[in-house]
Amino acid sequence: MNRKPENQGNRISIVIPTLNEAACIGDTLDALTKLSEAVEIIVVDGGSSDGTVSVVREHQVRLLRADRGRGAQMQAGALAAQGSILWFLHADTVPPAAALERIAESLRDRRIVGGSFDVDFDSRRLSARFLRWFYRQMRRFGLSYGDSAIFVRREAYERIGGFEPFPIFEDLDLVRRLRKLGPMVQLDEQVITSSRRFANRVFLFTFARWIFLQILYWAGVNPSRLGRLYAPVRDAGSQSDGNVRFGASQDGLLRRR
Repeated sequence: MNRKPENQGNRISIVIPTLNEAACIGDTLDALTKLSEAVEIIVVDGGSSDGTVSVVREHQVRLLRADRGRGAQMQAGALAAQGSILWFLHADTVPPAAALERIAESLRDRRIVGGSFDVDFDSRRLSARFLRWFYRQMRRFGLSYGDSAIFVRREAYERIGGFEPFPIFEDLDLVRRLRKLGPMVQLDEQVITSSRRFANRVFLFTFARWIFLQILYWAGVNPSRLGRLYAPVRDAGSQSDGNVRFGASQDGLLRRR
């Protein structure tokens, strides 16, 4: 990865992977376009069969196509981006109004290679409250999942080779490699992500499976192998709800995919 975009300055490029996100991508793009006209917004679709592509086109942001898989899609978006700062956001996540300013402020310290936000959910269900607490405990150990809107200096991203096309835990892998280059900041501002993943009643089973996969990951099991263990959970969630898939997600916790 050695392409050097011209005139990129301190521009922030926002990369959003999508797969059948018609129900939420519009709200996310509406929020982003209110932040600043100076940002670059790139949506990378992995083969949606719903109206996702149409919604994205209505918002007149850059649309790319890539092989399905969040890691592969975000890598494709990063390669096409022109900014010196890359910000990876999920299709159902809305950032705070001051997000761009906070990113810029945190990166004034040249030692910082990137960072992430605190996470909250648009629900007060017990499962959502538990995950909100759980995320904050993980932050104490320096863990950042894709839900937390990870941002990174482009030069650091390129040095580590960017996202791997893993079927699961591609976010943890990226952060682990970035931390070898320098510290990552954890901002107190919250991004708000959708609570749609809590719509069915298999949360406890799904969370237990995710913990098991996480233990295997940190024990050194290749994420490609873990992806095969993840598939039955994903498929079970799909069968329980015709529109939403639940499982040990590619970004850490229960993500529709």
